[in-house]
Amino acid sequence: VLGDSQHQVNPQALGELITQHSIEMLQMTPSRLQMLLGHEAGSRALQSVKAIMVGGEALPSKLLAALQEINGPRIYNMYGPTETTVWSTVQELTHAQHINIGRPIANTQIYIMNANGELQPVGVPGELCIAGEGLARGYWKREELTAEKFVNNPFAGGKAGHERMYRTGDLARWMPDGNIEYLGRMDHQVKIRGYRIELGEIESQLLQVESVQETVIMARGDETGQTQLVAYYVASQELGAGELRHELGQELPSYMMPSYFIWLEQMPLTPNGKIDRKSLPAPEGNLHSGADYVAPRTAPERALVVVWQSV
Repeated sequence: VLGDSQHQVNPQALGELITQHSIEMLQMTPSRLQMLLGHEAGSRALQSVKAIMVGGEALPSKLLAALQEINGPRIYNMYGPTETTVWSTVQELTHAQHINIGRPIANTQIYIMNANGELQPVGVPGELCIAGEGLARGYWKREELTAEKFVNNPFAGGKAGHERMYRTGDLARWMPDGNIEYLGRMDHQVKIRGYRIELGEIESQLLQVESVQETVIMARGDETGQTQLVAYYVASQELGAGELRHELGQELPSYMMPSYFIWLEQMPLTPNGKIDRKSLPAPEGNLHSGADYVAPRTAPERALVVVWQSV
């Protein structure tokens, strides 16, 4: 059963579809599962499902815990870009406490490589590259991009169908137990005021705040041309910027602190259920402060405000 355009955005309708057809196995993105869990009909529908395949985005730990609390379906974390048609690794997380993307599926090879094209040791991050029989031929009428992403596989050993590998642009590392830990997108690493920042690390810390359910951190240019960090979050209630800064400050250095905190009732989604980053609103109004406003309290503070305004 495939959900139509209404089911994609309406948790009530999607929950009823699952119940009506007695669906036992689901394949969904984390964002759409979060939408279902936040609605009574959707949450109730998930209780009769026997297996949930989660993929398309990184699986947040809070969402995994919420799925495990249903105490029914087996939960599988699926990883694989469209260019490898489509899953490349899998890991069952039904009773797991730590999230990883598991091991390669049949007829698939995973290589984690550094910028020089060398294999990374266990525990050392690098770019995740995929070879095997699932690779697409390339991008339609985009020869340059195809040549950049679909490269020769130096480890094929002459095996037919494995001569090429796809550079995913994802950061990952091998774990000692042979599983792979996904660390985020390489293009989600940004450099602000000389500091290299991994946006996924900030997202992970913001998700530790009790009422925060989803979050996206983006680097956006402001009107002066400076790059600022913007935190978008979905929570059961709007939280003050000062409270969020305090929580993040327990674990993160000041240069990783977002300048903007924007509360959303829900994340905008693309038609295939992933977070639509292009539709996230630009900061406006007093959100730019990243902290709760405090009026000047003394004569020197009032004088400094006048000086600051004139400058």
